[in-house]
Amino acid sequence: MTGQEVILLDFWPSLYGQRARIALAEKGVPYEYRDENLRNKSQLLLDMNPVNKKIPVLIHKGKPICESRIIVEYIDEVWNDKAPLLPSDPYARATARFWVDFIDNKLYPTGRKVYTTKGEEQEASRKEFIDFLKLLEGELGDKPYFGGDSFGYVDVSFIPFYSWSQAYETYGNFSFEQECPKLFAWAKRCIQNKESVSKTLPELPKVVDFVKYLRQRFGFDD
Repeated sequence: MTGQEVILLDFWPSLYGQRARIALAEKGVPYEYRDENLRNKSQLLLDMNPVNKKIPVLIHKGKPICESRIIVEYIDEVWNDKAPLLPSDPYARATARFWVDFIDNKLYPTGRKVYTTKGEEQEASRKEFIDFLKLLEGELGDKPYFGGDSFGYVDVSFIPFYSWSQAYETYGNFSFEQECPKLFAWAKRCIQNKESVSKTLPELPKVVDFVKYLRQRFGFDD
């Protein structure tokens, strides 16, 4: 390891790694970024996350923090002098955590099925995925951000979805903008107003190409 105080072990298209990058950027924290080859993981990754052996891993002063939600909360607690991410109100904080849990345990697993299945299973996943997006759109309502007027924990956790939206649309055969116009406007707002977002999210066609590679690799495309 180098003498860097903060190192992020990540993989460029990762929805979860993007969270950590956005949170660090919001706080203005300098860090060393290391893009992992997940088919040939570095010894540092294996040493820093021996339990799950997954990215992202934030290394702060030589100590690892694993799992993206925990990483974002850690960043918010340690660098608490600017851009608070979690609400100060206990109920609002619990509500934000609920929706991030929903994103992780409902939305993203269903979204994965949209591009890794075929036929009836894919169609069922597509419908369920859109229903989940509409639940999130209902939570957003007419607010600029999920936390209200300020960009916060749910926004940081969900905005990486947009980088994969074209891939979901391509293989799920739906329009994000038509199905969820308020969510679409929210995503554009985040990109326009937040440099932490615009400079972090990978280009949509690049993610589509990555998903195409995954589908070919695992035999979903002939």
